[in-house]
Amino acid sequence: MFGISPLGWLHTLGSLPAIPLALWMLARHGRIVPRSGAGVAWFIFMAIGGLTVFLIAKQPVSIGIAVVTLALLVAGYTVGRVPALGRATRYLETIFLSLTVFLLLVPSVNETLTRVPNGNPIAKGPGSPILLGALGTLVVLLVIGLTAQILHLRRSGSNFNAVPR
Repeated sequence: MFGISPLGWLHTLGSLPAIPLALWMLARHGRIVPRSGAGVAWFIFMAIGGLTVFLIAKQPVSIGIAVVTLALLVAGYTVGRVPALGRATRYLETIFLSLTVFLLLVPSVNETLTRVPNGNPIAKGPGSPILLGALGTLVVLLVIGLTAQILHLRRSGSNFNAVPR
């Protein structure tokens, strides 16, 4: 179905739960919260998605996106353990993890629009206006979202590092 191989389904179904988890944390907390239950689950699903790309990628850009995503994911989860960075850790953690959400959504939107509905996809190819519009919308949402997150960080006090329940 949709021209997806069994490994492709492993990749898709393994990373798919990361999307609603990210959206839930962004809506509820304004950011990805790495030291929470949802944050740990999100990390696992993101890692599955990022690592399985190497098994299915047909385009070099896919490998590049996976490498950058995994690097940002690890950086986002470890930067909080570098006390020398001080208050900058909150900003870096938020920026790194928000960028991983963006890098998850770009290929997800691309693959969905170029495969669904089966046999007659919404977007006919990489230059399709609807696909370019959707990807452009993701860039705008990234800029707006990062700006809002940074402003929120600047306004919040020391309680921002608290782990939400």
